[in-house]
Amino acid sequence: MMKKAWKSIVIIIVLLFLYLPILILAVYSFTDATQLGAIRGFSLHNYVTLFTTPELRDMILGTIVLAFSSAVIATVLGTIGAIGSFYSGKNVSSAISTVNQVPVVNADVVTGFSICILLVVVFGISKDTFVPLIVGHVTLCAPFVFLSVVPKLKQMDSSIYEAALDLGATPAAALWKVVIPQILPGVVSGFALAVTLSLDDYFVATYTKPATFDTISTYVVNATKGSQTTIKTALWALSTVIFLVVILFVVLMNLQANKEATERAGV
Repeated sequence: MMKKAWKSIVIIIVLLFLYLPILILAVYSFTDATQLGAIRGFSLHNYVTLFTTPELRDMILGTIVLAFSSAVIATVLGTIGAIGSFYSGKNVSSAISTVNQVPVVNADVVTGFSICILLVVVFGISKDTFVPLIVGHVTLCAPFVFLSVVPKLKQMDSSIYEAALDLGATPAAALWKVVIPQILPGVVSGFALAVTLSLDDYFVATYTKPATFDTISTYVVNATKGSQTTIKTALWALSTVIFLVVILFVVLMNLQANKEATERAGV
């Protein structure tokens, strides 16, 4: 009994450590407070500022477009790499997996700086374009898509692809009608992870973005150094909105997973 109580206490402490700061920030986002430590009256001023300030709207929209566009490219490349690695020989598969690990364990600041040097200095691509930024985010996200898809490929019966070929399907048809449906949950998970990584990235964006463009991360860091109190408190509202969206997404994903598990059990 005591052991269970201690486990519950530890879990509660961990959850408080993780979520209490976010909840406090969410509370402040609904007040007139200009700094943490002094709660004033209830107000939606921060949310009005967030959604009516053109600078903030453009920053949020640009970040979302960047995240989804780079995530789509990263998902395609990561999925192709995972399928190629799975159906390759042992040595080739091991080499691909090893190379994929490098961007995962490498520091983001090194990745961002290296891509900047390669594309801007070596290939002469201007930083005023979005090419270095997109390449940087794809490089950051694609390895994690690879890692999300590979376990689904290993869980799949490897003979079903050959069986589809024996039954007359072309390699492309067997891939799209047999393999992809089997690994789709891993692909979706990889895409969601890629979007999250892109939204959260700071270092790669700092080194590769155009001077006139800001992501949420780079904008927040720059805003905290400035003296615009209205913008700073509007970012409390932005943090709350992001947190609620993430919570909603996780809940929907879990409900869908439970529904699919129930359907499989019923069958």
